Parts: sequence; C-alpha cells; structure tokens
Amino acid sequence: MKTTIYHFVVLWFMGLTLFACSSKSAEDQTSSEKDDVNDSTQTNKMPVTKKQTILFFGNSLTAGYGLDPTEAFSSLIQKKIDSLKLPYTVINAGLSGETSAGGKARISWVLRQPVDIFVLELGANDGLRGIELSDTRKNLQAIIDTVKARNPDTKLVLAGMQMPPNLGKKYITEFKELYPKLAEANQAVLIPFLLDKVAGIPSLNQADGIHPTAEGNKIVAENVWAVLQPLLTQPSL
Repeated sequence: MKTTIYHFVVLWFMGLTLFACSSKSAEDQTSSEKDDVNDSTQTNKMPVTKKQTILFFGNSLTAGYGLDPTEAFSSLIQKKIDSLKLPYTVINAGLSGETSAGGKARISWVLRQPVDIFVLELGANDGLRGIELSDTRKNLQAIIDTVKARNPDTKLVLAGMQMPPNLGKKYITEFKELYPKLAEANQAVLIPFLLDKVAGIPSLNQADGIHPTAEGNKIVAENVWAVLQPLLTQPSL
C-alpha cells in the first residue's frame, strides 16, 4: 500500500512538473508572438515616402543627342535630386528630331504613367524648319491641354527657346515671345532660355553647333535646376 501511494505521489509530481514546463513553454511562445507582433507594428509605423515623377518631354536637346545618357541634362537633374535625398524620379522622354506636331501625336502615350511635374521642351525644330508659329503655338497648347486633362494638379514647366539671327528679326522675335505668352496663359513656370550661356559658344557645343557637349549640358542643367528646384518639396516624415 505504501509503495502504491509512493508511486502515485511520484507520478503526480512528474505530471505537475511536465504541466509547469508546458505552461512555461506556452507562455514563452505567447510572449515571443507578442514581440513579433510588436516588431511588426513598429515596422509598419515606419514612414514610407512615395516618389513623385518629373517628366522631361522634348527633342534631341532633352534626349542628350551625341552624349552618353548619363550626360543628358535630365540625368544631371536626377543626380542633384538624389544628392538632396528628395523623393523624385526623373524620366527622359526626349526624342531626337521631334517637332511640336510629333509631340502632340505621342503625348497621350507618354502620359500613361502618372506625372507630377511636366517639363515641356519643344519647338526648336519647328523654328529651324520655318514652320508657321501659329501651328507651333497650337501644338504646344494642345500638349499642355492634354497634360492638364490627365491631371489638373500637375506642375507645368515650359523651356523657352530662341532662334539664330539668320531666320529674320520678325520671326526670331515672335518665336522668342511665344514661350512667355504660353507660360502666362497656362500658369506654367518658364525657363527663359534653355540654352542660356551655351548657345553660340563653340567650346560648349558639338560640331553641328546646335547640340551641347557634356560640359554644355552641365550649364543647361543649372538653367533648368534654377527654375525646377523651388517646385520640389521635401519628404514628409
């Protein structure tokens, strides 16, 4: 009888010990799960900054004709943005030889992606080909209208251009005035002259005398940046 009681006590004690260990294990597991949940919650609370898009829409000047893609002024703008840790991605939608009519034809395709800042650089090829300024104006306005229709909140930037003097005083004057008038009519920010301090300087242009060299593009990037930077917002945390 004593032996039976002894065995019962031993078994009861072992069962109690196993239950305590099991309870402890379950408690540890629950605690671990809570820690995981807390860690997950903390991770989810970390700020996530969504990048906005800057689209450069233009011709060979935007495309970076004759240069490595990293030397195009849009790429230099991206480097400046990255150095300041601003939440923007630059897209180069430049196409060599593009006219305002060509830009009008492809703008809807380009705007399949959301755009926060739209930089329009077109018209130079129109001028060099002697296209009627009224047509150029209508095409540029149609491009701007399409951008506004897709997203009324898109910030507009218009890159002003000028023509060489051999095209006649009347034409070059009216061409130059076209851009500030368009900018004012559409509440767009104007880059007065994209090629300021570059146009007509042989050392800053390629052999054709039209397209900037890599050094010339650095100056063009500064011309653009002076107007673009005030439009950029700091990331909100």
